[in-house]
Amino acid sequence: MKHKKSPTDKDFTSRISRRALLLGSGQLGLAGVLGWRMHQLGVKQADQFRLLAEENRVNIRLQPPARGLIYDRSGNPLTLNRQVYTIEIVREQADDPEEVLRRLAQLIPLPDSQIQNVLAEMARRRAFVPVTVATGLEWEHIAAVSANSPVLPGITPQLGLNRQYPRGADFSHVVGYVGPVSDYDLSQTNDKDPLLLIPRFQIGKNGIEAKIEQTLRGKAGLKRIEVNSVGRVMRELDAQASTPGTNVQLTVDAELQRFALEKLQGQSAAAVVMDVNNGDILALASAPTFDPNKFVDGISVPDWNALNGNKYRPLANKTVQGTYPPGSTFKMVVGLAGLHFGLINERERVYCPGHMEISGRRFHCWRRGGHGNVNLREALRGSCDVYFYELALRIGIERISQVARTLGVGIRPDIPLPAVREGLAPTKDWKKRVKQEDWLIGDTANSGIGQGFVLASPIQLAIMTARLASGTQIEPRLVNMFDDKLEPVRGAEKLEFDPRHLDMVRAGMYDVTNHTRGTAYRSRLKDTVMAGKTGTTQVRAISKREREQGIIKNKDRKWEWRDHALFVGYAPFDNPRYSVAVIVEHGGGGSAAAAPIAKLVMEKAIELGQSGYGPLPSQKRNDLRLREEPT
Repeated sequence: MKHKKSPTDKDFTSRISRRALLLGSGQLGLAGVLGWRMHQLGVKQADQFRLLAEENRVNIRLQPPARGLIYDRSGNPLTLNRQVYTIEIVREQADDPEEVLRRLAQLIPLPDSQIQNVLAEMARRRAFVPVTVATGLEWEHIAAVSANSPVLPGITPQLGLNRQYPRGADFSHVVGYVGPVSDYDLSQTNDKDPLLLIPRFQIGKNGIEAKIEQTLRGKAGLKRIEVNSVGRVMRELDAQASTPGTNVQLTVDAELQRFALEKLQGQSAAAVVMDVNNGDILALASAPTFDPNKFVDGISVPDWNALNGNKYRPLANKTVQGTYPPGSTFKMVVGLAGLHFGLINERERVYCPGHMEISGRRFHCWRRGGHGNVNLREALRGSCDVYFYELALRIGIERISQVARTLGVGIRPDIPLPAVREGLAPTKDWKKRVKQEDWLIGDTANSGIGQGFVLASPIQLAIMTARLASGTQIEPRLVNMFDDKLEPVRGAEKLEFDPRHLDMVRAGMYDVTNHTRGTAYRSRLKDTVMAGKTGTTQVRAISKREREQGIIKNKDRKWEWRDHALFVGYAPFDNPRYSVAVIVEHGGGGSAAAAPIAKLVMEKAIELGQSGYGPLPSQKRNDLRLREEPT
């Protein structure tokens, strides 16, 4: 029987050595990997981890710029930037946002409803996006919050600028207003400016503020601050200043604007005053108006409902957004077209018996007994409808609309305001395309007296009148300067019309306000001569049922069914300087409702003179802002 050979010392030693070698190799490999990783972390990735460590104690914050200021032509401020204290919260920095807000409510006015709104807002935002908790606070509140910052993680006091409108309601439709950026605003723009993510950052919502938002906004600055473990600011490391927005000087005159609004008070109406030589818009008044300051921090629901439910539509800028049949103020267009195309002369007369038969339908003149035999000048003076029915049928709608567009009707004015309407100078193709109907001869007759499909805004009527007065293609001008950059005058070229034809139309306009039989004779000026034209546009014909009820006069009807009243004019007659257009919605006759207002506004424009522009020193913005600084 064989016995198993026992291991010798040599074999045992050999096995021990192999295991030691394997173990040592493994340890050496592990040490090598650790060394390599340490090298990576300590040398090659040192900058990255240093940056991460830095970010744990350094915050980078955007510095909102001062919004550009807006002035009138004399240098009077129409906007200010007022310094305000604000409290913000960042959700990811607050351990328990609701608890933090409860603590904050012990230091500042913060009702429970506002806390719930802030929590809801935080839930909609990313965790790192600041949310405004309160604004317009006193310095005592800010001091209390700063002193208690260790127990208010995520809470940061801020000093910012709030827009203010010192002229109140006078320029609400022109200047407009700003308001906090909303989710809807962000969804409607491709603007990637990070300023829009700042809590309650204000952007233009209406008027000039909205139309040239990016010009007024300026560029953001940056500030690096050091914070401790609970987020308390320890020191400012460095800062890159923001770039203020551009200052803007408008052509409007604050005093004339206020005066025009006073004369429109109690009406749903609009008035425009324009310099016929350079296109300056001196007044752009739409009534009723509203206080834009209510919109800056967000308008209340009751205030909004009151504005939105008002039948006089105070939120609408009627000067550029309202379009109306121009009525008899359009007769200068038809008269000039007849002269221009050689279809009538100043001596030819048309008989007006008080009506005209067209395609089996009777078209009435406003004077039931008629005007008798009248020429162009007399037809303009007495506003004879039959004369212009006849003339319109001779000319045709295509050529009437051609002259209308040359004078500015049916062309959108190029001014920096939102929702500017283009009006309508209709054609046969337009009716076929839009109404899917053929053009009728009665449509042409109606267009001859500014009814039917013809539409014009008050600013278009002011442009039309300015072009008739000056004989040039003058364009409206609402901005005089962006900072120190002057905006050019446009449209100084002569119109294509024979100057003699323009003089014939002007003679008729002269008679309207200066001849004893003129429709606006009672609104003539005392110290100078104004030429003009009244207009009345029918909103709804008096029905048979209304006549049976004894309602035969416009003033006896519901307000919204009454006729619109219009007037256009220019002065002085022998050296034209200003044009004016006034519309009073549902005001009745143009001679009774619109012409007296236009007379007063024109007299005020002449009195003020508008001789030039006031200075805009570069430091004026800072002076005005510092004047509003809290102490």
